[in-house]
Amino acid sequence: MDKRKERSKVVDKARSISILGSTGSIGTNTIDLISRMPEQFIVSALACKCNARLLAKQAKMLQAAFVAIADKNAWPVLRDSLAGTGIEAAAGSEAVLEAARRPAEWIMCSIVGAAGLAPTLEAIRRGCTVALANKEALVCAGSLFIREAMRTGCQILPVDSEHNAIFQLFDTQKRDKIEKITLTASGGPFRTLSRKEMAYKTPKQAAAHPIWSMGKKVSIDSATIMNKGLEIIEAHYLFAMPEVQIDVLIHPESVVHSIVSYIDGSVIAQLSSPDMRIPIAYCLAWPQRMKTITKNLDLVSIGQLNFFTLDNDRFPAINIAREALRTKGDAPCVMNAANEVAVEAFVAGRIGFNEIISVVYETMQRCPTEDIDNLDSVFRANAKGCRIANDIISAFTGVQLRR
Repeated sequence: MDKRKERSKVVDKARSISILGSTGSIGTNTIDLISRMPEQFIVSALACKCNARLLAKQAKMLQAAFVAIADKNAWPVLRDSLAGTGIEAAAGSEAVLEAARRPAEWIMCSIVGAAGLAPTLEAIRRGCTVALANKEALVCAGSLFIREAMRTGCQILPVDSEHNAIFQLFDTQKRDKIEKITLTASGGPFRTLSRKEMAYKTPKQAAAHPIWSMGKKVSIDSATIMNKGLEIIEAHYLFAMPEVQIDVLIHPESVVHSIVSYIDGSVIAQLSSPDMRIPIAYCLAWPQRMKTITKNLDLVSIGQLNFFTLDNDRFPAINIAREALRTKGDAPCVMNAANEVAVEAFVAGRIGFNEIISVVYETMQRCPTEDIDNLDSVFRANAKGCRIANDIISAFTGVQLRR
């Protein structure tokens, strides 16, 4: 009997899935999980930005029906690598949208940055289950994406470890009984340093996360604690919680991923090893659970768990993000764009570490707020934030980084 038709212990039948951003960290971890139980999943589509060789390898291993690569320059390599396999392939941004449109019950949306917005929205408009790993979707256009999900009946499953933890703990039937939700933060590599000490840190030092293995941009966001500011905005839209009921707690061990506090005094936390395959597996198997090969949590070996209040004077990014969320409109999108430009400038050695958040703050002060109605307004806000942040950085360096 065809293995694809065997009944699964996780789901009643093989689940059809697509992975947008299959060659990135989230995508490769997703593939690591499904490759260990191929009889439980049918791969409808894979898509990535430019890594044609890895995409082709993934497609052949998983017997994907369709693959898309955004970079048309990578098309010849993808075409030649898949010759004779019978796997349908295409290139360009429209091809990535086609990957999102292909029939699938479950779609991983992990294309990073603005490039992931249109494919993610396309997936949500299909009304399927969407595992969301694209921060920009909710940070830059949360009201738009949530409105579309409600209209189509799309179930959004958060992939970020913190939001995934809250999703597991959050009683949607008793929302009014929830006092607050708490996102935990490792504190990054500079958790105990003063602002003066942080001022002289290098991009390499800022990207050296003590717990998680992440890309350079996300690691630097962890060092400034801007990642938690972005996550507050995401949590607001994912769980329909007011900003004042979303807290942040420093937790260096990164074992407790989030906490939900109820009005009766009950405080419920989700604990697991810091491994992204755990939240991805939860999303893959939802509403059931699946076995993974991740390391089991050993609390005896850990010995103790520490928690500290966030110092907003040393790490002002959180307050900036809260203000952007309260302002609404395109303010969060402008903030996100300014942060991307500032991190890029820091990595290039054009500004210091502390100036990252200074650039973001100054950009927010200079930007008039406009409404977000559609993706075009999101892209306009992103361009506006980039342009103003660039101008501010040029005052420091005399160098234009990006237009």
